[in-house]
Amino acid sequence: MPIDSEHGAIYQCLLGESEREVSRLWVTASGGPFRGRKRSDLEDITPAQALNHPTWSMGAKISIDSSTLMNKGLEVIEAHHLFNMPYDKISVVVQPQSAIHSMVEFTDGSVKAHLGTTDMRIPIQFALSYPQRWEAPVEPLDFTKLGSLEFAPADTDTFRCLELARHAGGVGGTLPCVMNAANEVAVAAFLAEQGSYLGIAECVEAVMDAHEREGVQKVESLEQLQALDAWARETARKSVR
Repeated sequence: MPIDSEHGAIYQCLLGESEREVSRLWVTASGGPFRGRKRSDLEDITPAQALNHPTWSMGAKISIDSSTLMNKGLEVIEAHHLFNMPYDKISVVVQPQSAIHSMVEFTDGSVKAHLGTTDMRIPIQFALSYPQRWEAPVEPLDFTKLGSLEFAPADTDTFRCLELARHAGGVGGTLPCVMNAANEVAVAAFLAEQGSYLGIAECVEAVMDAHEREGVQKVESLEQLQALDAWARETARKSVR
């Protein structure tokens, strides 16, 4: 059972539906604390600024991933594997209010959206209670106070981590493992004020490029992935900027 809010939402939208009639998965993103900014606005971003998420209260690592949109890239890869959906049928849309947790589009043009309060206890509880729905200790979403729902495309020119992750997922093999390891090192360096905010994507891309030059491998064992994870981390430490 998916626990992340986006995948839990997609799962619930798919209940009772035929996968043959699904035309697209829409993974929603809040846009993070820097939505609407350009690369030139992000040159001097501090960890404190990046940790200030507008709608979710999360740990440091996922908060930074949310601000760079790397978390959406990881979620696209996860959706590909969880729901057996090709990458060209998985889209990301920015939904700043975080009221819509994800959507499923069907071949007849209908779209199912999962809405709810921004509280991770809801998807976690549903994974435990399925097929039942237990009463949750959260305030329900008040549509009379919600106001409006906004949608916008993700700015992949400014937030390049999303496209890097999509590329890694599309290539497959060992590239997603390398990408993930490099991102963890780059984010840790940024949080420790040893690397820059824009340097996160630059570091990840440099390590991915190095791995692709050497040759992406077919995944064959955990030992292989552990070795590549270690290589990617060491390479990333040399690429922090």
